[in-house]
Amino acid sequence: MGKLIVSETEISVKKVNDRDYISLTDMLKSKDGDFFISDWLRNRNTIEFLGVWEQIHNPDFNYGEFAIIKSQSGLNSYKISVKEWVEKTGAIGLTAVAGRYGGTYAYKDIAFEFGMWISPQFKIYLIKEFDRLKSEEEKSLEWNLQRTLAKINYRIHTDAIKEEIIPKAVTAKQAAVAYASEADLLNVALFGMTAAEWRSANLDKSGNMRDYATLEQLVVLSNMESINALLIRQGLPQGERLIQLNKTAITQIKSLVGGKLTKRLTE
Repeated sequence: MGKLIVSETEISVKKVNDRDYISLTDMLKSKDGDFFISDWLRNRNTIEFLGVWEQIHNPDFNYGEFAIIKSQSGLNSYKISVKEWVEKTGAIGLTAVAGRYGGTYAYKDIAFEFGMWISPQFKIYLIKEFDRLKSEEEKSLEWNLQRTLAKINYRIHTDAIKEEIIPKAVTAKQAAVAYASEADLLNVALFGMTAAEWRSANLDKSGNMRDYATLEQLVVLSNMESINALLIRQGLPQGERLIQLNKTAITQIKSLVGGKLTKRLTE
């Protein structure tokens, strides 16, 4: 529910069937003297205006009841409440709301007309304040949309990164190969290839594969060096160590990229 401040009066705005309705009850506080919404509603000009509005916006408007009400409006003895108006004609421009923010609410067009009954100045300030509120809502919606799109793009980006940097499980053939250096053993466990294989596949790049690693990959690589040293002391053969190191790399990379973006050191 939104709020308008007109002539130092706080006026509630709420959504009814996805339309903005303004509290006439709150607006009435700005009118001098003791007046009621029923005083405005008994006026013939008011009834004619409401009838035209309903004819344009409400296909279920009861024209028969409206004709009876119109014929009686303006008479000193005539009086009708908002509840009676709605029940008899099926009107949708006015509504009576119960509860904490209860009272009579009107669609903005009708509320602006009611504002004229209070005073021309009040009507002008009401329209200006309502336009301000809608402008703020549009900015908020735009900001929320941008945030949503950013989150979607973030998710797409993160998923792409995961596909790129999460290690693949080593094959039986790789596990059976005797690697010349322990550095290449770690390369295969984390990057899926030896240093020589990477250079052969990246002839257009200088340096080595670790120069193009992400921060997460380098963190995991450091952890794997310590784990590999421990496995060597335990006497595990190179093939078994490769399988364990590869499982460690997969688990740790998934954990690290699960909730944040990844940046390459070269950026």
